Amino acid sequence: MDEIQPERITTEINAQPESPKKGSTAWVIIIAVLLIGLLIAGIVILSQQPQEVTSKVRDIFIILLAVEMFIIGVAMIVLIVQLASLSNLLQNEVKPILDSTTETVNNLKGTVKFLSDNVTEPVIKLYQSMAGINRLLQMFKIKK
Repeated sequence: MDEIQPERITTEINAQPESPKKGSTAWVIIIAVLLIGLLIAGIVILSQQPQEVTSKVRDIFIILLAVEMFIIGVAMIVLIVQLASLSNLLQNEVKPILDSTTETVNNLKGTVKFLSDNVTEPVIKLYQSMAGINRLLQMFKIKK
């Protein structure tokens, strides 16, 4: 067989191009920093505006938060329905399969015990007796 050369393997591993995850992670970080910078700039600009503009932005923000809470509530309801569906699946589908499997395993245990008692054990005793007779014959030098 050919021997593996460690130097060659490490060279091949190091020669692999940068994975796509690293590049996409960098873009996500850059976008997050830009969004935070824009948010801070917007807060600074908004704090220098008259009170009417600030109150309108506040009202819009409150409405957006209410919509977000509504979406979160709907998502929670969907999650609860999915959990109920999973619970139903476990009780009505998986549990009978597990019960059937347990019954099959217990049946198999009985079959193995029966075979052990009625087939394997007598064969082992027969071989044991034959080995004893063989050894006895060897002692009396009847059989070599």
